[in-house]
Amino acid sequence: MTAPADFWPGCGFQALARDTRGWLVPTDAYLQWLLTRPELDLVPESCPAEVALHESLAMSSARSVAPQELAAVQDDDARENYAVFLRFRDGLLAAGTLEAYYLQLMRSATVNVPAVFIDAAVQALLRNLLDDCNDAFEARAAEMLFRPQRITLQDGQMLAGDRATLDMLNETAGLGEVGRLLLQSGALQPTAQVQVLAADNAGQYWQASDRHHFLLDLTHELTQDLSHGLTFKVTRARSGLKALARVLERWVAHLLGVQVLIEPVHQVTDSAWRWHVGLDVESTALLNDLYQDHPVDAARMARLVSLFTLTFANPAEMRADVAGKPVYLGLATTAEGVVRIKPQNLLLNLPLASAS
Repeated sequence: MTAPADFWPGCGFQALARDTRGWLVPTDAYLQWLLTRPELDLVPESCPAEVALHESLAMSSARSVAPQELAAVQDDDARENYAVFLRFRDGLLAAGTLEAYYLQLMRSATVNVPAVFIDAAVQALLRNLLDDCNDAFEARAAEMLFRPQRITLQDGQMLAGDRATLDMLNETAGLGEVGRLLLQSGALQPTAQVQVLAADNAGQYWQASDRHHFLLDLTHELTQDLSHGLTFKVTRARSGLKALARVLERWVAHLLGVQVLIEPVHQVTDSAWRWHVGLDVESTALLNDLYQDHPVDAARMARLVSLFTLTFANPAEMRADVAGKPVYLGLATTAEGVVRIKPQNLLLNLPLASAS
């Protein structure tokens, strides 16, 4: 099934323009869309100063806001949310594109924008680079870069599910407060209204109403334990790991202009690897320990979801001391079984010749 032009309709992509490079240029419509987010939208309790500020920004989203206008907002959380919005807006307009702003922000010593705004930016960036993608597996894998995933084992499969969706279903059975009460009373058994993304239901993914109910199959088979890594064998023909690898390739090419090939690792035999990048906090620490020959217990090793190899199409774009060598990537869960990918890690930590 061909992807609809408005897939991921809630990410603000349709309100952005493109420059000649294909990067996303902020528009008044995009800034106005940001003002409709739950963190900034008006509520019945909004004070007159907040209403006036919101309405004026909706009319002229790039206008200067005097400090006293912001100080007049009575609610502390609302006032801070508007301060964050203005900081995000001003940085974005100064950078000129969403891509340039994101790179500047991630390379800065202090990230002064909360995760909710960063995740919204990442989603819009991914929507841009997936604009020609009709593969539901890649689109679903891309969600892992801006929405935390809960990893579960079911009937021998390793499945990634949207954490917020799974937690909501477990708490309310998808029926809101009524469902919560029914579950608490025992009148209703919790049901997981989810399905594993597969060839026969991939077309349904593009339906916005239930997209986050799809699980992504990340199944692999552990076959050997090595001194500096693990051996994995991917067992599913439509592996979510392969789809994730394709998305990460697009991510690097779009933001760094570097062509790379990323593959889930079937076997790691390099006992003296030269470079690695963790795709999240947990795998970063784990790969660092393995690299330094520090002991890693079995329970922590079991939290490793997968390893990947990354190779540069042009080794000359790598640092001279590692040119031609593979870069090893890792993906791991927290102790609670949650994966939180930090997509900026690939942009900041690759051994680029231009950064040496």
